[in-house]
Amino acid sequence: MLELLLVLASVVGFCVIALITIVITPELMIELGLWVLAVGLLIGIPTGLWYHLVLYRQLAPRMALPPRWWRAPVELHPLLTPVEFRRVRPWFLAGAAGFLLCCVGGVAAIMGLLVTRLLAER
Repeated sequence: MLELLLVLASVVGFCVIALITIVITPELMIELGLWVLAVGLLIGIPTGLWYHLVLYRQLAPRMALPPRWWRAPVELHPLLTPVEFRRVRPWFLAGAAGFLLCCVGGVAAIMGLLVTRLLAER
């Protein structure tokens, strides 16, 4: 059920971004989308890197981390104590916010390009 809600939310999000693209000019939407994407990268890359480093620093003294642990670090969250999790959580959320901005900015830029192409074919 959760997956269905995520798919529906994504489709609604795409439609909303497409409607906004039509209301404002597609060229402006492309530019806005690329700026949002750039801000997302500027936020997400350093905070994501720091999140992995803080998570490693919390868990490495207590246990040997599994190979390639950085590919799915969320699976290690249950191993954290509440105090350790409070140290990791802000960086996790900041990295997730950067990732979300990257996704929204990328979709906005792509929608602007698609609308530009569709209008050019008419």
